[in-house]
Amino acid sequence: MILKERFHENPAVLHVGTEPDRAYFIPTNHKGESGQIMLNGDWMFKYYPSLEDIEGDFSTPDFSIEDFKPIPVPGCWQTYGYDYNQYTNANYPFPNDPPYIPDMNPCGAYVTTFCVTDELADKRLFLNFEGVDSCYYLWINGKFTGYSEVSHSTSEFEITDKIVTGVNELKVLVFKWCTGSYLEDQDKFRMSGIFRDVYVLARPKEFIRDFTIKTDIIENGQALVEVIFDMTAKLQVNCILYDAANRKVGEAKVVRNKARITIEAPILWNAETPYLYELLITSPEENIIQNVGIKNIRIENGKFLLNGQLIKCKGVNRHDSNAYTGYTISKEQAILDMKLMKEHNVNAIRTSHYPNAPWFTELCDKYGFYVIAEADIEMHGTRRTKGREPFMVCNESPYREAILDRVQKNVIRDKNRPCVIMWSLGNEAGYGKNFELAGRWVKKYDPSRPVHYESVRWDPKDAKDITDVYSRMYASTQEIDEYFADGKVKKPYVLCEFVHAMGNGPGDIEDYYERIYKYDGMIGGFVWEWCDHGIYMGKAPNGKEMFYYGGDSGEYPHDDNFCMDGLIYPDRRPHTGLLELRNVTRPVRAALVDGDINKGIELTNKLDFTNLKDAVAIKCEIAADGKKEIFNVAVPDILPHETAVIKLDRELPRADNLYVRFIYSQAVSSAFVVAGCELGFDQFIVKETKHDFTPVLSKDKSFNVSENEKALVIKSDKFEYVFGKREGLWLSLVNNGCAVIDAPVKYNIFRAPTDNDRNIVWKWRGVDYEHICTKVTELDYKKTDAAVVISAKLRIAPMSQAKLLLLDTTWTVYADDTIDFELKGSKNESYIFLPRFGLRMSMPKSFDKVTYNGYGPYESYSDKHRASWLGTFESSVSDLHEDYIKPQENGNHYGCRFMEITNGKLKMRIEGDNPFEFNASNYTIEELTNKPENWMQKEEKN
Repeated sequence: MILKERFHENPAVLHVGTEPDRAYFIPTNHKGESGQIMLNGDWMFKYYPSLEDIEGDFSTPDFSIEDFKPIPVPGCWQTYGYDYNQYTNANYPFPNDPPYIPDMNPCGAYVTTFCVTDELADKRLFLNFEGVDSCYYLWINGKFTGYSEVSHSTSEFEITDKIVTGVNELKVLVFKWCTGSYLEDQDKFRMSGIFRDVYVLARPKEFIRDFTIKTDIIENGQALVEVIFDMTAKLQVNCILYDAANRKVGEAKVVRNKARITIEAPILWNAETPYLYELLITSPEENIIQNVGIKNIRIENGKFLLNGQLIKCKGVNRHDSNAYTGYTISKEQAILDMKLMKEHNVNAIRTSHYPNAPWFTELCDKYGFYVIAEADIEMHGTRRTKGREPFMVCNESPYREAILDRVQKNVIRDKNRPCVIMWSLGNEAGYGKNFELAGRWVKKYDPSRPVHYESVRWDPKDAKDITDVYSRMYASTQEIDEYFADGKVKKPYVLCEFVHAMGNGPGDIEDYYERIYKYDGMIGGFVWEWCDHGIYMGKAPNGKEMFYYGGDSGEYPHDDNFCMDGLIYPDRRPHTGLLELRNVTRPVRAALVDGDINKGIELTNKLDFTNLKDAVAIKCEIAADGKKEIFNVAVPDILPHETAVIKLDRELPRADNLYVRFIYSQAVSSAFVVAGCELGFDQFIVKETKHDFTPVLSKDKSFNVSENEKALVIKSDKFEYVFGKREGLWLSLVNNGCAVIDAPVKYNIFRAPTDNDRNIVWKWRGVDYEHICTKVTELDYKKTDAAVVISAKLRIAPMSQAKLLLLDTTWTVYADDTIDFELKGSKNESYIFLPRFGLRMSMPKSFDKVTYNGYGPYESYSDKHRASWLGTFESSVSDLHEDYIKPQENGNHYGCRFMEITNGKLKMRIEGDNPFEFNASNYTIEELTNKPENWMQKEEKN
């Protein structure tokens, strides 16, 4: 097929035949009937590897579609088996040589029909595409109608003069890539097609084309709602404002394209109480209904204020993404995400890195989320290019209009949404003249909201005034402290991405939130990211669903499993990282007065607008020597950000080990969170008695030690323990005739890398921490009637490397079968830190039941244990496993006082003078390190 004009290869052509941008709304007639004709459904489709593979002229009515097949619209063609799945983060899936794109550019040909009735003959008809990746040409009844690019924004075409009464044929040719693809290098699976709603709007001959709603809080506690109109002709337009109870609170006629309504004692919108008024706009033939939230955003003295109040964004980055449907997201799917967010204390969303579906921000208005609305721009790959200036696209004219166009579309579409608290110019796209011009346009068009763009920090300091906030990705806590150290007023600070949630992560959330709460200039942070971007690829033999990532389709280039970086799995099950985030962002925090529970408990309301007693219910759990008591605690009046002291209304029991936990839950059901849903907790260790290990002394005559060339053998009628002289560790442990280990015990300094170890694991491997050798330099023992004491000095070195560790160990075996272990050691400081240090024991699989006193019931680590609490827990070994899609370190337990493992007949108990960590797994470190994704679903463990 030959196109007369190849607009998709010309960066100067962005849209042909499209209407000017406008706010998102769907009008109705005065009966409440929508003029929206949905074209969603099965269209006829054919995939072509390139334009040249289309034989004939696709645009003409006589083009044969006999070999076309049905495909759902909206949808991504990769989801239905066409083309291939490709995940790449920053690298472009084609040569980085803008504005040129490959000649072998796949395309999808779509055909459908729709009917126009006689009653629409006097209407003006507008065809809307809400999202098409990456660009498309449009024909109606064989007539060229238009072209558009910008994948994640709406394009609207007037088709009034192209249609006929009766059946009309609509043809769309979608290209996988266009010159605009250089601006769409988002970190996600790359998919193609008509992936959002398609519909026709039937409108009167003259109508309201666009309108802008502005709200502000004015003197005497009043609020002003101003509506500014853009109409195709002078129309009689009236505005009526209703409150949430459908009571009229104001009315105004449009004069000189403006209407102004003053509200007495307004209820203001915020994410905790997202109160919405309803604005009814009536014109001679149409009604338009829009929700209105009254709010005001100001930056004063380096503080970000909403309605005069300091707020904290407890946010996540979110894509329109689903493992089963690709980019195509239903409202039900989005609402499930929002429900999970609310249940885990998330109150803010950054739309990464493009405008989400146009109705998404309407849901955020309704359910209460602060939104950083981001333009459809990411050019991460430009910074990775060899052989040319990386920021050409940011500075040069071929892409100046394209960048401005995408920024304008983002702002104009969502300008009336109260949830939007910042406009973002894009993400990881460098900085230059093009972004400066776009930023200045935003500040002039909508001065009511701050402008955000993290990439300004890469370029000239004198241009940074286009942004109103200081934005960083993955800044260290030290960097945050340094920003605020001098006490001078600076721009408010936002972590637009932080605590990378990939795999077994994120860690250190608490450390960051200490800064978020400490500094008034901290707006908050947005976790990267909300969900794992896996592609559903069917079920494994054991029935588990399998999700594939980069490289699983044989594509090149790809970025492996870097897309598996969310707080939830692809099927929306929470990771333990989401549970960690929930407790760190709990709505209330408790602290003991002077560290003494008898003096009282300080409760601090971490909400920004809601009295604590109206939001949270509190239970107190007292665990005294393992016995638990739970009772309700009266929640006092505590205003936002304020603190009150309460006392327990009962005397604490006497106990050797006394733990008190305050459990916070939703007080009253909301749209998404039912009353009683747990929102977090605080725990206090009131008293803890260290267990004194006292072995049972015995003069059992059967208790003896023998020595041979390789080992020491310690025996009694009850046990036989064999200690290797060359290994400096146990070769065999047999107790009551049962083998406790089925391989020699080993010192262990390596663990399976987590996904977030990707930048450090190569350093561990550079010194070969995976392969260590032990050298015993001294070994001695002595025996008494009660014990055998073995002293061993060891040197540990990685293969081909110098000495790493010097260990001085003492093992004491008592006649009652107890083993006591004491270790002193030093590390060669020229080596990088150890991934782990401990003992590795291989045990028979029959040892499957675990009891431990430590941080549980979820996996816990030194930097990731806030979701867990200190207690005694029981589990099977298999249930301790967290089944990450890519196998990695998991299932650890931090701060343990003891752990026991049993096969039902024999029990091994481990205690420490100080808290320790343990990991019990059915999988070896090597398996978790080297096996591919979904391996645990594909293979049954023997």
